[in-house]
Amino acid sequence: MSEFSYEGLYALLEGRNKERPEGSYTTYLFEKGLDKILKKVGEECTEVIIAAKDQDHKETVYEIADLAYHVMVLMVASGISLDEIKAELASRHVIDHKVKQEKMASDFS
Repeated sequence: MSEFSYEGLYALLEGRNKERPEGSYTTYLFEKGLDKILKKVGEECTEVIIAAKDQDHKETVYEIADLAYHVMVLMVASGISLDEIKAELASRHVIDHKVKQEKMASDFS
């Protein structure tokens, strides 16, 4: 078994979207369309919340993985790349870093 990567999963999802192999759950989601994909993302969000509220670590990890998969299906269906998400997160890191620096500077004033 090869090592997991988000890039590998994204490429697999893109392939499923293009090829639509019969019997694939991912194919089913793409064929049902955006409303079904969004419904699944919502369901998985709720399941993450419930598992986390129950403080069930194993179940929370499991549900976060389900959510990540369904969000990536949404990304492919919407034409959103991993690079776009990485860039958005990187821009937030810079903002957080600046805010932290400003807060530290004001704490010493």
